[in-house]
Amino acid sequence: MPQLARRMGRAKPSAIMQVADKAKRLKAEGRDIISFSIGVPNFLPGEHVYAAAREALEKDSGQYGSNRGSDALLDAFLAHIEQIGLTGYGRVNCATGIGAKHIIYNLAEALLDEGDTITFPVPYWTSYLDIAEIVNAKVDLLPCPASQDYKMTPAQLDAALAKKPKVFLFNNPSNPTGMVYTKAEVTALADVLMKYPDTWIITDDIYNRMLFDGLEYTNFVMARPELHDRVIFIDSLSKTYGMPGWRVGFMAGPESVAQAVAVLNSNHITNIPEIVSAAAIAALCGPQDVPTQKNAEFQAKRDQVMAVMDAIPGIVCPRPQGAFYVFPDISAYFGKSHGDTLVSNDVDFCNMLLETKGVACVPGSAFGEPRALRISYTCPTPQLAPGLARIQEFCAELK
Repeated sequence: MPQLARRMGRAKPSAIMQVADKAKRLKAEGRDIISFSIGVPNFLPGEHVYAAAREALEKDSGQYGSNRGSDALLDAFLAHIEQIGLTGYGRVNCATGIGAKHIIYNLAEALLDEGDTITFPVPYWTSYLDIAEIVNAKVDLLPCPASQDYKMTPAQLDAALAKKPKVFLFNNPSNPTGMVYTKAEVTALADVLMKYPDTWIITDDIYNRMLFDGLEYTNFVMARPELHDRVIFIDSLSKTYGMPGWRVGFMAGPESVAQAVAVLNSNHITNIPEIVSAAAIAALCGPQDVPTQKNAEFQAKRDQVMAVMDAIPGIVCPRPQGAFYVFPDISAYFGKSHGDTLVSNDVDFCNMLLETKGVACVPGSAFGEPRALRISYTCPTPQLAPGLARIQEFCAELK
């Protein structure tokens, strides 16, 4: 029988989706399940987005579109990023994709030859490692534990870049931790990046409008404009606008990189569908009341989650200031038992929490940090307090 390509031996299914699927199965069996697992915003965009899609459907041309993205969509994206301070880009610097994950995959193909090194901090979003392994790149991980608020230091970055990686990948605000680098912290890292001109810089900043406590978004090129020709900024409609299923991702960066992504699109997807493009333009250019309201709600939910995390003995949880995640270090409970079952690690903890309390969380090892777990607090508000209470009860029962 013919064999699959060797790269398929390096490809892994999403650990997050595996947890979410198990929670769905248990719920279908009649279990009372509260899911803190999958990172979806759990709200829908404003009516103007649907109106734009319906109008586009009525006027559908039925034709292929641009590999890069329509001019109207690119212009909407450019106006959108100018609002957060990213200027000096034109259509030639941009490209679209079927979600931010697709953009990242295209960038991996465009920038990394087999054996090249990509470096990024731990904890990381699961797909970073998975995509790097599929393209057979080497990965240099930079551990950033809870003791340093899950943030990379300039010294860590300096040591990593001294090894001459081809790509440095940065995520701010962070999935899975929700941590946000301040302007001063971004500037300090940008100063290090200035020393290493042969490394590409990818900033996966899809949560850039989900900031709390009055923080403002900062990018490396805003701190050091000289980095403009090396930084590739990634954005998405999924989180900010409640549109994960619409699958619209963007990049802005050097013209050569944008062109490379467009070329890969011509081989992978051809173009974003016309109706989806119309909805995306409406989301970017239309009323912003829904994302503004939801951001305020997420900040309130963050406060609710942190009040419980701070009250559980042994848990260490740096306070996130963005996205919609908390990432508590639960390692104080390793070696304890729930009834007759020993909890040896994060996977045991999450499995037992789901089986005994009906609460689904993702083990931290999926993000490279096995001492923790991820809580996505985007569930319906009435479920949040009961779910948190179940976690608190579970921890109290561990002996």
